Amino acid sequence: MNLRVLVALLGATLVAALVPVAPASASSFTGRLLVTFDDAPAPEAIARSGPTARASRARAHGTDVRRLVARTSARRALALPELATEVVMPPAGVPARAFAETVRDLPGVARVELERRHELRHVPNDPALVTPEPAATAPGVALQWWAARTGLFEAWDVTRGEGARVAVIDTGVDGSHPDLAGRVAGAFNRDGTSGSANTDQNGHGTHVASMACAAGDNGAGIVGAGFGCRLFIYKTDLSDGSIAQSIRDAADQGAHAINMSFGTDGSQPAARIITSAIDYAVGKDAVLVAAAADAPVQEQGDPSNVLQPTGTGSDITQGKGLSVTAANFVDRRANFAGLGSQISLAAYGSYNVPGGPRGLIGAFPGGATELERGGLFQPGCGCRTAVAGDGRYAYLQGTSMAAPMVAAVAALVRDLNPDLTGLEVVRILKETARRPSGGWTPDLGWGILDANAAVNLAKAIDRRPPTSKMRRAAKPRTRTVVLRWSRSDKAPARLTASGVDKIEIWRSANGRKYRRLATTRKSSFKVRVKPGSYYDFYTRAVDKAGNREAAPKKRDMRVRAPKKLPR
Repeated sequence: MNLRVLVALLGATLVAALVPVAPASASSFTGRLLVTFDDAPAPEAIARSGPTARASRARAHGTDVRRLVARTSARRALALPELATEVVMPPAGVPARAFAETVRDLPGVARVELERRHELRHVPNDPALVTPEPAATAPGVALQWWAARTGLFEAWDVTRGEGARVAVIDTGVDGSHPDLAGRVAGAFNRDGTSGSANTDQNGHGTHVASMACAAGDNGAGIVGAGFGCRLFIYKTDLSDGSIAQSIRDAADQGAHAINMSFGTDGSQPAARIITSAIDYAVGKDAVLVAAAADAPVQEQGDPSNVLQPTGTGSDITQGKGLSVTAANFVDRRANFAGLGSQISLAAYGSYNVPGGPRGLIGAFPGGATELERGGLFQPGCGCRTAVAGDGRYAYLQGTSMAAPMVAAVAALVRDLNPDLTGLEVVRILKETARRPSGGWTPDLGWGILDANAAVNLAKAIDRRPPTSKMRRAAKPRTRTVVLRWSRSDKAPARLTASGVDKIEIWRSANGRKYRRLATTRKSSFKVRVKPGSYYDFYTRAVDKAGNREAAPKKRDMRVRAPKKLPR
């Protein structure tokens, strides 16, 4: 069909020219509206109503937008005819949001949206995202293959996590590492020594911290799942007391998520000090994340089994946090990872294909580490490698690597939508996990972490009530008064407001108790008044998510009717 026939011609001042535009921010708006009507005319009917005739009719209506839009239901040319949608430019000087409210009230209008302008996807410049994996069985696979598979590129288009905070309770961190320098908001030594938490003799803590918050777009090494998130580092000796103290302090610091890539064998119940600390952090709305066992067993040990107790994994409403097992490159549970009813979900923790890379690549301390030296019964890891010539990286695999990705995405979600509780974020990550085998399974729990789906679901959850304000009415000259109001539904930055659904009109007559007079989706309402009476009014807006504006402390408007009024 000819493009001219597909364009909505609503008058010279109202029609949006469809011309190429330069990419802008994904959250920017064009200033135009997408107006969808209740009915869509057949394509042949659209073709019969040619552009010249339609333009002539539009000009005849001038700038009376209400009449123009209302009378185009049977003869409009559509940008997308099968969707009955037109692109409409507001009249000069009329803000798009205000005009949207006017058009939304017109008969035959099903939906009005602000038109957005998209942008090209951003790919960070961290070398590991594009450097090929040298392993022979991974042709064409990037060193940091898990970023794309987890939906992180799309999630980072929504939020870069600049305000997200992740606490890592582990062996410390090499704070001088180029991927971690400037990422550490606070470092606390809880291992009983006087050393700095910004050091890591073991190597595990540095690697785990980088999986969560390695700096993105800094031209060095890798990027963490949280891109721009900040870290609270707790260097621990892994004793119950040290861990409990770290959990409580991290919650007090305002950590959005707390990562614990460690655990017991589960042969003894969790110490009361641990369960109390977990309950304290949950009460502070921190999302607690623990690594499941690094063995194919059904008992994950604590703290994992405290966050997702035995028998509760398949109930999406149950649990105090997330017990995370490891998935491999082919979207199955890694052969070394825990399984069973204590598993919440999975994230990538290993390539785990014969002949492939030895694990996930992450930051590693500059000096020799305990993991490399090994011990009497444990050989050195042989895990150190280089990224773009920098030897401060290593391949490690395990549920320890999977958990911090989950913690980082939880922090992205909490930072993006501050109206969500920690337990609501836990559920969002379960609901949005990618399920290779359908619903919950003992191998992967609710599925593999999907950052894109989690962030976009959180973005659309509207918990903020709308606002409205009645405009001052003219002094009555008849016994009918027209009430009008403004209304708005604003969401926090980066979130999507659901939009005002309806307006409640409340009235008090002659000082008596307020009563709800009417509920309407229109932008005006006619009321009858009695001579010599006075009336106080206010409005309460309700949005499409069900959020309801609180009653104001004082009236919006008072109307005094003269003692004599014509009927």
